[in-house]
Amino acid sequence: MNCIVRKMELPEIEIAMHLAYKEGWNPGLNDGIAFYNTDPQGFLLAEYKGRVVGTISAVNYGDGFGFIGFYIVDSDYRGTVVGTQLGMAALNYLKDLNIGIDGVVARVENYKRLGFREAYKNIRFEGVGDKYILEPEVVHAKIIDFQEIADYDARCFPVRREKFLKGWLEMINSHSYVFYEENRVKGYGVIRSCRKGYKIGPLFADDIHIAEQIYKALANKAADELIYFDTPEANLFAVDLAHKYEMKKVFETARMYTGEEPLIDLPKIFGVTSFELG
Repeated sequence: MNCIVRKMELPEIEIAMHLAYKEGWNPGLNDGIAFYNTDPQGFLLAEYKGRVVGTISAVNYGDGFGFIGFYIVDSDYRGTVVGTQLGMAALNYLKDLNIGIDGVVARVENYKRLGFREAYKNIRFEGVGDKYILEPEVVHAKIIDFQEIADYDARCFPVRREKFLKGWLEMINSHSYVFYEENRVKGYGVIRSCRKGYKIGPLFADDIHIAEQIYKALANKAADELIYFDTPEANLFAVDLAHKYEMKKVFETARMYTGEEPLIDLPKIFGVTSFELG
C-alpha cells in the first residue's frame, strides 16, 4: 500500500484532536488552533483511498529546535507503511534540528533506533480541584506585560516561543495566573478545559512554595472536577506537590531528544506544557 502524506489545513486539526481523544490522550477543547498556528506547515496527515489514516505534528520553533507529537495511526492501519511514512515526513521536515518528543515508554527502543536519546520521564497525575485561599502575589496573567511572561517562559523551554505562548495564554476555556513579587514574574501557570476534566500546563515557578500558590489558583477554576498535571520525574519537588494534593499517577512518557539535552531550568518546571508540543 502507498498512502499520501500531506499538510493539514486548519479545519483538519480537529481530525488530529479526535484521534488523540480516541487514544485516551484527552486533548484540550481548544488546543487545536493554538497548536496549529505555531507552525501550520508542520501538521501532517496520511490519506489512503480518501480516508485519513494517520496524523503527526512536526513543529519548528526556530533557533534549531523542533518537537514531534500527534503521532497517531488508525488502528486498522497499524503495522503498515503509514506510520513509517508519517515518521519520515516529520523527521525530514525537522532535519538538522534538535528534535524533542514525549514518547510512549514501551516504544523507547524504537525511538532510540531513530536517533533519539532519553532525557527523563514525564508523569501524568490525576486529581480533583478544590477551592483555596490565594496569596496576594497571585494575579491574572492578563494584567502582566506579556513580554515579562515570555522572558520567564524562555528559561524553562529550549527556545523562545512567543508565537505559541501568546495563543496559549489567550485560548478560550483557559485560565492563566502569575506569581508577581518584587516587580517581577516568579512563576506562571495555565489550566484549560479538556474533553475530560482540566489540564494544568505549563506550571513554571522559582520554587515549590510559588508553584503551590499557582497550583491553588488553577485548581480553584476546576473545583470538584478532575485535574491532570504532567510533571518531570526529575523534579522531585514537582512530584511531591502532586502527592501532597493526593494526585495519582495515570501514565508516563519518555522525554527524548535527537541532540544534546537542552539547557533548561528543570527545577522550575513543575508542570509540562503539553505532551504534543513540549
